[in-house]
This record gives sequence, C-alpha cells and structure tokens, in this order.
Amino acid sequence: MFSQKYTLKASVHLAQSSNKAQLADRCTGVALMSGWQFAGLRGIALDESLTPLVPLDMYEQHAVHIGTNQKSSDMKAFLDTFRQDGSGLHHIDIRQTDSRIRTVAKFLANYDSSRILVVSARQYGQRPARMFAEAIGAKRIVGRFIPGTLTNPKLRTYIEPEVIVVTDPAADSQALSEAVSSGMPVIGICDANNRLRNVDLVLPANNKGRRSLALIYWLLARETLKIKSGISDVDWERSQDVDDWESSF
Repeated sequence: MFSQKYTLKASVHLAQSSNKAQLADRCTGVALMSGWQFAGLRGIALDESLTPLVPLDMYEQHAVHIGTNQKSSDMKAFLDTFRQDGSGLHHIDIRQTDSRIRTVAKFLANYDSSRILVVSARQYGQRPARMFAEAIGAKRIVGRFIPGTLTNPKLRTYIEPEVIVVTDPAADSQALSEAVSSGMPVIGICDANNRLRNVDLVLPANNKGRRSLALIYWLLARETLKIKSGISDVDWERSQDVDDWESSF
C-alpha cells in the first residue's frame, strides 16, 4: 500500500489524509491490530508467547482483570470466558492486556513524546495519567477537558497532539470526539462494558480501579521508555514505585 521507506508514524498520517475510512476497523470486537488497514502497522503484531511483563498474579493483585457486570459486544474478544467467580463480573483476559501494553508502547515510541496527549477524567486515572505523561515527556489533561481544546485554535488551551491516549472512552468522550474530528489515532484503555467506536487501538483492562490504572500506566511508561531510551526494568523499578502511581482520592 505504501513504500517501505515510510515510517510507522508517516504511514499513520498518510492513511489519515488519503482515506480516513481506512484508519481502523473501529466498530468491531476483534483484536483491532489485525484490523488496521494501512501497511505501517503490519510490523506490530501481538505475541502472547512472550514472557509476561510482570508475573500474571501481579495483574490480578491490582485487579486489572476485574471487569464490569455488563459487557459490550465489542469487547467480547478481550474477555476471559473460561473464568467465572460467581460475582457476575466479566473478567478481562490479562494475557491480552500484557500483550497490548507492548503493542501500545511500540506504537507510542514512534512519536515525539511532546506530541502525545494522555487524558483522564476519572479520578482514579488522574494521578497515574499525570505520572505517565511526566515520565515520558507527554502532554496531559486530567480532570475536566475543556471543549475545543483539540479543535478550536482560538482557545488559549488549544493544542495539536499527534496521538491521544484516553483512560476511558466513555468518561473521556469529549476528548475522544475531538481527536476523531482532528484525525488523530486514538488509544483507549477499555473495560468490559466499553464500546470501541472511534477507538483505533484497544488496551483491555479495568479502567475504573485505582490499583489497576496505576499498574497499567506504570507498565506503559516503562515499556515506552525501554524503547525510547533503553532504560532497564531494574532501573525503572528503583526510580518508580508502582504504589506511588496510585491515586489518593
């Protein structure tokens, strides 16, 4: 589709400008990386055979797998249908979560960090989103998102990021809508009940829990910096305690 000389980032922008309809299979419940329609993303594949980024029980200790009572058809592919605990909650497949953290980190590493925007309206996501942004040098908007921030150049708060990470597509709907209008790729941390309309790259996880969001953003920062700056897991853990990333609300 595109010459190999194009980088991943360039391919994203070419796809946006030439055919917005091909940006992603936005409304399917399948693994969305296989649904990207442009060549630049074909080199980023899911590999669930890799050693987990952290022991799988650490995901469980942080309740990353705990979903919601309701599920959306879009998220069906990301749920662990073999696991039931009698609570009525749908469980997220943490192996897919682990794999998607790698995928998102590889994707973000292709951007200048200052052109990445992370957004969280949810209280439990605000501290980890802010610490993620500080760690990698990204922009962040936590708390209220002012309408027009991504679409109205007359606003004092107007910014022009190239990619956005939303903590919850439902709670961050205004930011999501403006990102779509601006033509930028959308990465979303998605719970069992989220719909995936307008989310280009899904990171399946509990996006309502304090401990879950701390671990997700902590790992995402670590993996992004490992690619960008070569930081080791040991050095990261010495400088950043995951417990410090938890919201204190």
